[in-house]
Amino acid sequence: MSTETRPTVALLGTGTMGLPMARNLLRAGLPLRVWNRTLDKARPLADDGATVAETPAAAVDGADVVVTMLDAIDAVRETIAAAAPGLDRGQVWVQTSTVGVEGTHGLAELAEEFGLRFVDAPVLGTLKPAQDGTLVVLASGTDDALDVATPVFDAIGSRTMRVGRAGAGTRVKLVANSWVLAVTAATAEAFALAEGLDVDPRTFLESVSGGPLDLPYLQVKGQAMLDGAYAPSFSVRNALKDARLVGAAADGAGVRNGIAAVAAEHLDRADQAGHGDDDMAALYKGVKQD
Repeated sequence: MSTETRPTVALLGTGTMGLPMARNLLRAGLPLRVWNRTLDKARPLADDGATVAETPAAAVDGADVVVTMLDAIDAVRETIAAAAPGLDRGQVWVQTSTVGVEGTHGLAELAEEFGLRFVDAPVLGTLKPAQDGTLVVLASGTDDALDVATPVFDAIGSRTMRVGRAGAGTRVKLVANSWVLAVTAATAEAFALAEGLDVDPRTFLESVSGGPLDLPYLQVKGQAMLDGAYAPSFSVRNALKDARLVGAAADGAGVRNGIAAVAAEHLDRADQAGHGDDDMAALYKGVKQD
């Protein structure tokens, strides 16, 4: 494998987050191979300078760093298993998908089985930060593995936090996601209550704007709910998956986290109503009693 400061990277998963991450890796001058289950989603990256691989094994063969950005634990397991013929002992595997505490533990065991150096590095941020290269990387693993992966982190994010041993990144991500879910659910419930009381939700937003109760995230998601504009930056379906992971983590830690459970109920209703691929702001559709 290469010993240069610009490691060769294999990115497995070029969906909503993976595609802009790939483009930022290329802008940083990192040699890049990409693979996606639906290859047509990866092919546009060839015009940007990436090598589009037909299989995970072809993508990872000879790479210094393997990055996974997939939507669920099963997809990560299946993809790494399919990559096995091309993997080399000592490669650094940077796992950026959000798969929960137990899922991350299982992937660390899989990495050990294949002789990979495992880095648990979920990211904070959705589509726009991914496009802008301003994600916050929650990196956890051994220092030597993190050092190899640092050019990757620098390309996709504006800040990297080294938060401890592998698995710590996922725990921090779940805490942060519990807050995101709480704010989104609380915004939707406040809007629904406003409408129920014959109050324009815009009046609520204006009443808190610029004061100690205001949040940029409240304004962004609130405006999306008001406009019914649900272009996905983080989908209802993925938010529901994460809400369930937060709930499982809380149960495992013996912590009450009722907000995650309520958010999951709202998201599930929105999903069942056909909003699974919409932005998580469409959680509002799971709160309103239309």
